[in-house]
Amino acid sequence: MEEEKMNLRLDLDVQKLETEKLKKGKNKADGDFDSLKIDNKKLRFSMRTVGLGKISEKWCQEIQEEKIKADRWERL
Repeated sequence: MEEEKMNLRLDLDVQKLETEKLKKGKNKADGDFDSLKIDNKKLRFSMRTVGLGKISEKWCQEIQEEKIKADRWERL
């Protein structure tokens, strides 16, 4: 009976250690995920600032405008 109690205590200690390990891993994963979300927001903001987030219609319009400007300069 006493041996069984000791085995149960050992099992309980092992379970506690595994639980702590999993909690630490989860906390690290949560931190990494939050960091990735922040990096993603910064990247999207940078893309908007630089103009990489434009839709294709906007790019086509800008290209057309630049072609018109280039044609004007060639005529001069």
